[in-house]
Amino acid sequence: MDRVDRILQQWANERPDLDTGAMGILGRMKRLTTHLGREVEQVLQTHGLSSSAFDVLATLRRSGAPHRLSPGDLLEMTMVSSGTMTNRIDQLEKAGLVARVVHPEDRRSVLIALTDKGLRVVDEAVGAHVANQQRLTASLNDAEKAALDALLRKFLAAFE
Repeated sequence: MDRVDRILQQWANERPDLDTGAMGILGRMKRLTTHLGREVEQVLQTHGLSSSAFDVLATLRRSGAPHRLSPGDLLEMTMVSSGTMTNRIDQLEKAGLVARVVHPEDRRSVLIALTDKGLRVVDEAVGAHVANQQRLTASLNDAEKAALDALLRKFLAAFE
């Protein structure tokens, strides 16, 4: 039994008329998100990054050379508000990890580009991040990972 099972048992005792199946699923997802988030943050912090900073750097890195995106593209890919993105970019720029560069096709706009330092940092961090993700899912065998991934994909598709 996990903590969610205990909560569900309490509800079953107090309100046996409620179908708490969805509560169990969502409760476990929430608790897993908390545990996994903590583990991810610890690894990224060893590279001097928060998960939000890593998110921006990784988005730029996986976009391919020359590792530049418009602020709008970053917003779309990271799903945060424009104010939040501006703050993240400002902090990363202060750290020397990104730079604002003039858009070569439209001098009125800028692109956010990884600096050489940013590329080095994100490449080191992503290797550690992927190894950590493998460690965090090691309790599942390959078939279980595939089944869980398929179920989560189906569930997420209902929202996206």
